[in-house]
Amino acid sequence: MRKIVSFLAGLLAGAVVGAAAAVLLAPYSGPELQEQVRSRVQRLVEEGRRAAAARRAELEAQLEAFKRGTPVTIETTPEEAQA
Repeated sequence: MRKIVSFLAGLLAGAVVGAAAAVLLAPYSGPELQEQVRSRVQRLVEEGRRAAAARRAELEAQLEAFKRGTPVTIETTPEEAQA
C-alpha cells in the first residue's frame, strides 16, 4: 500500500512540475497556446469519431451478414496481429 501511495505522490508531483515547465517554456502566449491546444484536441476528437463511426458500420455489416448466414471474413491489421 505504501508503495502505491509513494508512486501516486511521485506521479502527481511529476505532473505538476511538467505542467509548470510547459507553461513557462511554451513558445506561444497563453491565449494563442490555448487556441492551438483546443484546435488540436478538436481535430483528434473528430478523427476519433470518424474512426468509431467507420468501425461501427463495419461491425454492423458483419453482424447483418452473420444473421443472414453469410460467411464473414474478419480482416486483421498489422497492429492487431502484433497485439
